[in-house]
Amino acid sequence: MADSSTRLSPAAAARETVFRLVPALDSLRQYSWRALGSDTIAGLTVATVAVPQAMAYAVIAGLPPQYGLYTAIVMTAVGAVFDSSRQLINGPTNAISIALLSALSAIPGDERIAAAVLMAFLVGSLQTGITLFRLGDLTRYISHAVIVGFTVGASVLLMLDQLKNLLGLMPAGASDDHFLKRFALTLWHGRIHPATMALGIASIVLVVSLRWLYHRFLRRRLPLPLPDLLITVMLMATVVWLFDLDQSGVRIVGTIPAQLPAFQWPQIEWSWVRDLSGSALAIALLGLLEAIAMAKAIAAQTGQKLDINQQCLSEGLANFTGSFFQCFPGSGSLTRSAINQQTGAVSQWSGVISAAAVALTVLLFARFAYYIPYAALAGILMVTATHMVDRRQLLYHLRATRFDAGIVLATAFSAVFISIEFCILIGVVLSFFLYVPRAARIRLTELTLTPERVLRERVIGDPRCERMLIYDLEGEFFFGSAPDLEKHLSAIEERATGGIRVVVLRLKRARNPDAVCLSRLDAFLRRMETRQITVLLCGVRRDLLKGLKSTGISDRLGPQRIFREKPGTWSSTLEAVRHAYDLVNGDLCATCPRRTDTTTETWYYMI
Repeated sequence: MADSSTRLSPAAAARETVFRLVPALDSLRQYSWRALGSDTIAGLTVATVAVPQAMAYAVIAGLPPQYGLYTAIVMTAVGAVFDSSRQLINGPTNAISIALLSALSAIPGDERIAAAVLMAFLVGSLQTGITLFRLGDLTRYISHAVIVGFTVGASVLLMLDQLKNLLGLMPAGASDDHFLKRFALTLWHGRIHPATMALGIASIVLVVSLRWLYHRFLRRRLPLPLPDLLITVMLMATVVWLFDLDQSGVRIVGTIPAQLPAFQWPQIEWSWVRDLSGSALAIALLGLLEAIAMAKAIAAQTGQKLDINQQCLSEGLANFTGSFFQCFPGSGSLTRSAINQQTGAVSQWSGVISAAAVALTVLLFARFAYYIPYAALAGILMVTATHMVDRRQLLYHLRATRFDAGIVLATAFSAVFISIEFCILIGVVLSFFLYVPRAARIRLTELTLTPERVLRERVIGDPRCERMLIYDLEGEFFFGSAPDLEKHLSAIEERATGGIRVVVLRLKRARNPDAVCLSRLDAFLRRMETRQITVLLCGVRRDLLKGLKSTGISDRLGPQRIFREKPGTWSSTLEAVRHAYDLVNGDLCATCPRRTDTTTETWYYMI
């Protein structure tokens, strides 16, 4: 009975529940002015990156830039309040945006905004449902090679997609064509716009130069990262304004409303729900994997203990809430989260401060975004695409095993040539197909007794016992391994000929038995009984013993033929071997080591 002094009052229990479900409130219990200062600096720094990134990621998805800003306000704030991770920043991301572009390819242009908002509603609902059923932890069973492959494919598609904005090409081809077909038609029929291309290339050169300058000369002198993306966007907009390049055919962002997103019910069209539900599931899984992977990477450096289910809840609530404020789907941002951590964020409130800073920027400076050229945003995205792929991780997975290399290549190939949003599902399904046969392998090892009183694995040259056989079975005893188990049991039956009277089966490493494998084992035991050969089961663990009891096998065998696992190494196997000698009752074979030992009372195997 629990000590009454440790019980919480109803009010205290309710308060602890609120703190668990809203981690941002929990962080306030030990908050300080120093922490607020650190969070403010980190949040403002993240905002300088979030503004140009959010606009660029909206462009990826084929949406007006202001919807990226709305997503960077609402999703970032809601996600931060419910995040288990103290430093993760939610909002629009390049991977989700390019998956959204593919998912919305068949939606007419004038309906794309409403469909994107509906997608956020579907994604948020699915992620919240995953949390309520406590399925978030299942994401750890998805190979990281799937994410690596997706990132490679997404980076390739991102660069191909933004070439039209970088070079000033007008898109060509039907909207429901495959991405690569549309890209080929655009490249074939389009004409390069020199001024646009110059702005795009200049943006790339400027971002790369500013980063080189910062890392080479300014990193130790400046306490905060250089806002290279914001500087680039502002300079390119100034160039367009000074030389009236928008009058010469350079596409610009245009008017961005200086207002915050208003509450608005998402437009639920059931035909869209039917068409987008598959893509929504893929994007929901991608978003969870992306956020959890980033949260774990940060936690590994900070030592924070994560609640994966709470992390999934924050992603679901951020997307779901965002759909009521004209947001498109998002997830945890790799770039902004890394900046948030590196600039000293202490708690989730840095994300709230970042969202507030983006909102203030929209209200005060939206009119200055009018002249931002799409080419500058495309240049930023080109640089982003080259940094999406962690080359070290990619090479590691390609070299590690053929299994990992196959998953990476298959996922990347399907991202480019089949569907960017479904490549995640393809990679997940393929990883399961490749993993199950590996998990289904059962290893059979024959053991032998030596004159030195050692029970070990039998090697070539060891004499065979003609009275008993000793085998060790190791592996997962589930339906997938049933054929392998049947093969090994048949091999034991073929070997149990002549004067064999006892078979000892060591099952200490037989894991997770199910009905299929238990039925195979039961059939084997019955066949051996008809041949009057006694089978002893040793090293039987609790889960296997439970299966033997529930299927009636243990009742039929009796306790004298089942030796349960004991704390000592091989102790139950030793007991089974001693009992086997009792059953043989002195009928020893010519090579038995016990023939040369007359002190049978003190006989002890060094196992």
